Order: sequence, then structure tokens, then C-alpha cells
Amino acid sequence: MTRRRLFGTDGIRGKANEPPMTVEMAVKLGRAVARIFTSQERRGRIVVGKDTRLSCYMFETSLAAGICSMGADCWVTGPMPTPGIAHITSSMRADAGLVISASHNPFYDNGIKVFAGDGFKLPDDKEEELERLMESGELESQLALGAAMGRTRRVDDALGRYIAFLKATYPRQLSLDGIKIVVDCANGAAYKVAPAVFEELGAEVIRLGVAPNGKNINDACGALHPEDVQAAVREHGANLGVALDGDADRVILVDEKGEVADGDAIMALLATRMLAEGTLRRDTLVVTVMSNLGLERCVIGVGGKVVRTPVGDRHVVEAMRQGGYNLGGEQSGHLIFLDHMTTGDGVVGALQVLSVMVAEGRPLSELAAVMTRYPQVLVNVVVDEKRPLADLDHIQRLIRKVEQDLGDEGRILVRYSGTEALARVMVEGPDKDKIRLMAEEIAEKLKRACAL
Repeated sequence: MTRRRLFGTDGIRGKANEPPMTVEMAVKLGRAVARIFTSQERRGRIVVGKDTRLSCYMFETSLAAGICSMGADCWVTGPMPTPGIAHITSSMRADAGLVISASHNPFYDNGIKVFAGDGFKLPDDKEEELERLMESGELESQLALGAAMGRTRRVDDALGRYIAFLKATYPRQLSLDGIKIVVDCANGAAYKVAPAVFEELGAEVIRLGVAPNGKNINDACGALHPEDVQAAVREHGANLGVALDGDADRVILVDEKGEVADGDAIMALLATRMLAEGTLRRDTLVVTVMSNLGLERCVIGVGGKVVRTPVGDRHVVEAMRQGGYNLGGEQSGHLIFLDHMTTGDGVVGALQVLSVMVAEGRPLSELAAVMTRYPQVLVNVVVDEKRPLADLDHIQRLIRKVEQDLGDEGRILVRYSGTEALARVMVEGPDKDKIRLMAEEIAEKLKRACAL
């Protein structure tokens, strides 16, 4: 397998107007996507959506230029959650979909994610093929001429289509009448969609993070900063808080007491009920290596199984499709319900939890208590160079020592971020003070080893 230079854990990402996130790259990517995913039999159709970052305007135009220059049409949606683009791409039978977003990153970053016509993210070999075409220069000799050039069109009813789809994932026999929900859209792509969905289903909605200005996306708000939601839930006596990230493919919930329920807690309460109902396919939940050991033991304790994958919702989805499973996700709040959606969807995740709350007449604080969380410490280390961990002998020796000390009562994970210049050290175990010291020791040695 060739080494990918552009595509990371979740598409191409970086600071806007700096390599790799340049206008020139976006033009090349638009051309490569049009070349790979469209056929000669009919004019190709590529959907392009975005979040609310200032730089999305120039990348939207650049992608459209590349797509049209290859003779395909570019269908733009404007600001739209990442899962919304996956849905629109599939439902309108487009050839591919592109999302301009750096997800939970600050506004000065941006990224591009690619979906195939079926609404699923691309496997590694397709991303490698795109990179090869972009770097080869061969597409410059295949540009469309005259009447063969494509045009840009707008999907005028994209938001309405997606809102209708989201509402259909909530049980028709239930309503949200009498439910009060705080919704923080992180000044991102869901600022119109999410409040409308909950309100149309009957809820009273307190809106936060719904005034994007191009620079305030994810700024001390949303899924990475649920403090405002916690305060608003307590202030308004809300039944639930919903904190989305900038492109709304992840969600963190807040219970009626103002306490956070992350992706692991959400998966625990949903998986145990699906197991009892017989709707969890092959009795299996798919999670990443970052999910808490308590989630695994909770699911196994009621007769289920857990499959772990590398970090990234793309890897979770791949394992789900290969194994025939229908529920998976990440601790960070990416939740994948393959019965409804092809990728992580924060609003769908919140609606699934609400359906349990309403059907059982129980608050989230009680439902989330199904899982006993193991203490977990995560230390992020800024690194100058991502040296192969396997080559750092002294780090490997320290990791083995920690593993021996933890035994069966804990675990350790050391990895590099796929989207940032970070190394992540995660340690779980029964004694929080002890595992913190373990994590900090490894982090300090790793920082020194990866300094220039």
C-alpha cells in the first residue's frame, strides 16, 4: 500500500490557504473526483456542501471549478451537516459528494471529505487513487471543451429534504411534546437544521450557537465545549442538552442534572436495549480503541459482543459493513446507525436517545447509569515530528511496564492524531491518580523523543 500524503483519518485537513489546504489542491481534487466517479454515458453530478467557516467560500468555488472543468455538474447545497451531504448524495443518486469542513477544529482550519455515490466514505484504495491522479498531472490533458464543460447548480430544497429524513428516524408513534431541549449547534452547519427537527417533533428548544459569522464555529461551544449547554439545562430546567460539533457528525448529550453523557454512555444505553429487543445485529457493538473499558464490560455483561477498530468513524463504518452490524461509534460522539445513515450523525443519535427517554418515561441520568465507567486519563502531546512509535525502544519498554502493572484491570493506548500534530496517550485503570502518573510519564518521554 502506498503512503498517502494528503488524506488523513477523515479526509484532507489543515490550515486554510496553507498546504495541503490550498485552492490549487481543491481544484485538482474536484477534477480527480469527477474523473473517478463519473462515467462517459451521462453528465456526472457531484454534490458539494460546507460548514460555516470563512474559507469555505473559496474552497466551494475551487471544487466547483475543478468539477466543471472535467465536464461534470457541481450541485451545491450551502451550509449542511456532513451526514446531510451523505444523505443528499445518495438520495439524489449523485456520483459523489464532497464536504468542506474541518469538523471540530477552529475556523482557521478547513478540510474536505469525500463520499461515494452510496453515501459512504471512501476506502483507502480510492483515496490513494485520487491522490495519484492529483499528483500525476494527467487530468490537465483531459479537460472538457466547449459544450462539454459542466455547470454549477444549487440544490434549493436540500435543508428541507434532510430535515424530513431526520424526522423519519424518530418513531412515528412518539412525539416530543412537553420535552424541553437545549441545542448547541456550535455556530456550525446544523444551525438551521437541528432546532427545526426537534421543534417540528414537538419539543421546546432553547437555541445556542446558531449565529455563525465565519469565525466563531466551535469557538468555546458545541460538542467539545458543552459547558454552556450544561449551564442552560440547569437554568431552564431542560430535559436534555444536545451539543453538536461544527459539521454535526458528532454529539455529546447533557442529562437533566447538567451532567455530560459522551458517546460511550450513549452507545451503552442504546446497545443494551437493542440487545434486549433483538435488534442489535449479531449482538455486536462496534467501537474504537478509545472507548472506555466500562462500555465493553457493560455490553458483554448482558450477552453482547464488542468489536474494536482504529480511531476514526470511517474505520467503524468499514467494520460494521464487513461484519453486518448496525450500531457503532466513538467516545467522541460519532454515532453510526446503519439502519438509518451511512455515517456519523449527531441529530440522529440524539433522536435515538430521546425515543428511549420518551418510550420508557425515564430521564437520561437513569438511562446512562447502565454503564460503570473506568477512570480514564488522556494526555495530548504536541509533537514536532511523528516518529514511528515502534522505533522508540524506550517508549515501548515503558508501555510494556505499564501494561504489566495494569494487568486485566486496565489498558493503555499510545497513538498519533490523524488530523493534528499531536500524540495521544490514554491510560485506563481503577486508580485515577496512578494512571495519571503513568500517562504523564509516557507523555513527557514522548514529547522529548519527537522534538526537533
